[in-house]
Amino acid sequence: MGLGVLSDGLAPTPPMGWNSWNRFGPFVSERLVLETADALVESGMRDAGYRYVVVDDAWHESARNDDGDLVENRWAFPRGMRNLADEIHRRGLSFGLYTDAGTRTCQGYPASLGNETRDAQRFADWGVDFMKVDWCHTAGLRGRTTYPKWTEAIRATRRPMVLSICEWSRDKPWEWAGSVGHMWRTTSDIADTWASVMDIAARQADLHEYAGPDHWNDPDMLEVGNGGMSDEEYRTHFSLWAMLAAPLVAGNDVRAMSEGARAILTAPEVLAVDQDPRGSQARRVRRDDVSEVWARPLADGTHAVLLVNRGDARANVVARWDEVLDAKGSRRGNVRDLWERADVGERDGYYDRTLAPHACALVKVAFT
Repeated sequence: MGLGVLSDGLAPTPPMGWNSWNRFGPFVSERLVLETADALVESGMRDAGYRYVVVDDAWHESARNDDGDLVENRWAFPRGMRNLADEIHRRGLSFGLYTDAGTRTCQGYPASLGNETRDAQRFADWGVDFMKVDWCHTAGLRGRTTYPKWTEAIRATRRPMVLSICEWSRDKPWEWAGSVGHMWRTTSDIADTWASVMDIAARQADLHEYAGPDHWNDPDMLEVGNGGMSDEEYRTHFSLWAMLAAPLVAGNDVRAMSEGARAILTAPEVLAVDQDPRGSQARRVRRDDVSEVWARPLADGTHAVLLVNRGDARANVVARWDEVLDAKGSRRGNVRDLWERADVGERDGYYDRTLAPHACALVKVAFT
């Protein structure tokens, strides 16, 4: 478990929210953010648990002010970040903001190297609840010695702020970041493709022992609703992230999302797996040429089990109870389909489904 974990209680379950980057990149503004906050409320996403509204890179002016502080671009954010935070809080949401640990942000704006204490206080004064700290322009630095400065800087502000470490797994953050931040990226950036989702999922297979309440592996933000995949593929993407106890940070245009995307992002029994208070990240219990099975124990004594067809043709996928439980012997299990929100019935020794290409089945099993 590395060097221990934070015990401040800010992220007892994986943080959920929305981030501007995947859909909008550097084209971010006060109007976009507030319209998105309203859409989070109106769509039911806020009530489903999507709490943090995070403004990513390119909110800045091109230089610090005469006092040495970061400054928002007043053309894009005419009423300033403090007002934006107040408006987000008024909607029952929380405010997140981006900076970078190096000399410049990924888009070339002023970053925070050497100004960690100043910038953390600036964010606190603005009412920030969540800090994403990126890793561009960090030549010569190491994550395990750089990010603890942020832990101390945030603590010194006396404002509770979730720290999202975004150094792309360069310094194996799962080995050290549990006592430094609340979540840490375990891969390079996600793309809105099936290949990217499956590659990222594969890289999580051996990381389950490092995650838990207040310290989460982060396989990057969600692509659900951005158009590069089918709804079937997005369901598999979302199911994998739920099984991985991943932070669920939507990255789509919430203002104009399809009913299919909304249904995926707010699926109650799937979200309950991600937010299970036990906080156990899934193990991949089996993988073959075209299929795989993941399993995680839940707080109520049941298990969530995910069957995935990675292939390009229909395939029968089998989850065997001895593999799920990591114990020999036949078991019986009562199965519930979490996407269909329907009981399947009792199955002796295994559960199987014939799945369409790139599809999944996510079930909850109560063993007897």
